[in-house]
Amino acid sequence: MRKEGGVKIIEAILYQELENGILKCAVCNHRCTIEEGKRGICGVRENRQGKLYALNYGKTIAVHADLIEKKPLYHFLPGTMIYSLASVGCNFRCSWCQNWEIAQSPKPSKPIEGVDISPEEHVRRALDYACPSLAYTYSEPTIFAEYALETMKLAREKGLKNVWVTNGYMSRETLDAILPYLDAANVDFKGPNDGVYESYCGGKAEPIMENLKYLHEAGVHLEITTLVVPGVNDKPSQLEMIAQFIAAELSQDVPWHVSRFFPSWKMMDTPITPVETLEKAKVIGKNAGLKYIHVGNV
Repeated sequence: MRKEGGVKIIEAILYQELENGILKCAVCNHRCTIEEGKRGICGVRENRQGKLYALNYGKTIAVHADLIEKKPLYHFLPGTMIYSLASVGCNFRCSWCQNWEIAQSPKPSKPIEGVDISPEEHVRRALDYACPSLAYTYSEPTIFAEYALETMKLAREKGLKNVWVTNGYMSRETLDAILPYLDAANVDFKGPNDGVYESYCGGKAEPIMENLKYLHEAGVHLEITTLVVPGVNDKPSQLEMIAQFIAAELSQDVPWHVSRFFPSWKMMDTPITPVETLEKAKVIGKNAGLKYIHVGNV
């Protein structure tokens, strides 16, 4: 740990030293190689004199008490409030991101915004607000893994549940670190087509699919959200592949949220998803044997 201007900056978890002072981050599946003075794709992990630092530790950019159904989680502690928090940064660059102002704000080397709130304070607030759970959400919790993990440990000690709302692109090492404290997750799954991830998000589908299977096998309560974007992943064949993957590789009991797209960030000219498309997705899910399909943002 070090301090700069009174702000705590901690050494990142999960990285290794390569030659010539280059560091390889292992917190997500990008596994960025980062030169001295540079940051990873997320914009918050920086190589400083041969050590990788998590610049967003303890810096909260958003905090709120939400209905848990807004995560969305419909089958985990239904009807309760969930204490939700985030730091800046994301390992994706989804063209339709609703929270791009905080997810993309530190890239490539901009100041790290946020209010200093300790993990202890977050847990105290969750208890004061009578929230039985905490959500690491709004941006991408993988990118503030150190901050989230410390908060999760303290929350578990106080009998609170921990929820990640995530794009699912974390590394297996990160999953292994958080699994002892993780109770539920909603994973944003855009489909098994690498082209969608590569063109619109900057990633690949396979690591997410493997992580979904790993989470399910570990007994984490899992729900999946698919934002159905016109011209991107709204073809019946694409929706069938998603539904079949959930049913065959996970379980027919895993809830599937098919969510309506509204124009945002780089896709302001893309039309709103027709309700008919979402209703077709619901039929496709039922035909695949899924028991719980929820239409959202309608």
